[in-house]
Amino acid sequence: MRSTVFRIFQTLSNFTARRATTFTPKTPSSPLALKASMPTIPFFGSFFGSSASNNMASSQTSYPDQRSNDEWRAVLSKEQFRILREKGTEPPGSGAYDKHHPSNGVYTCAGCDAPLYKATHKFSSGCGWPAYFDSIPGAVTRHEDRTFGMTRTEIVCSNCGGHLGHVFKGEGFPTPTDERHCVNSVSLKFTEDEQTDGAKKE
Repeated sequence: MRSTVFRIFQTLSNFTARRATTFTPKTPSSPLALKASMPTIPFFGSFFGSSASNNMASSQTSYPDQRSNDEWRAVLSKEQFRILREKGTEPPGSGAYDKHHPSNGVYTCAGCDAPLYKATHKFSSGCGWPAYFDSIPGAVTRHEDRTFGMTRTEIVCSNCGGHLGHVFKGEGFPTPTDERHCVNSVSLKFTEDEQTDGAKKE
């Protein structure tokens, strides 16, 4: 009996010793490394972090406005940088433009001021974010987004590559395109002047 107990103890000791020599915990040396080591939870990631493809440099698309991250940090607030440059998301219902329904005007990129949407493109979707059924021609670029285990269509500013949100199709809204451009308010600015370049009245 005593020898059996000894063999069990010896086996467990050897297993623990092997684990100790083969497993070395990775200790993040910076807050950024700590964030990267944390598990991704879609719900919290969308509010407090950034999507898995959060490096703007990873995109193969070249945009006219090629400012560096340091240059963007100098002109954007922390929240604007998190969303526009790191592909974050604002909480639903929190944006300044969610229930904003002017009859005239233009929504521009909060980063580079490029015109993106006309006021007449906007509609009420009840989703908690500003919704547009179309954009100014050429103003928005689409990319496939496979973060969080799903396939979506990301939309970015065609001038600077700033993250706007995602576009969804076929939801049955009574709009001319049956599309919903779900955009973060933080990614936008609004002006009542429709004579902005690229957004002139037709």
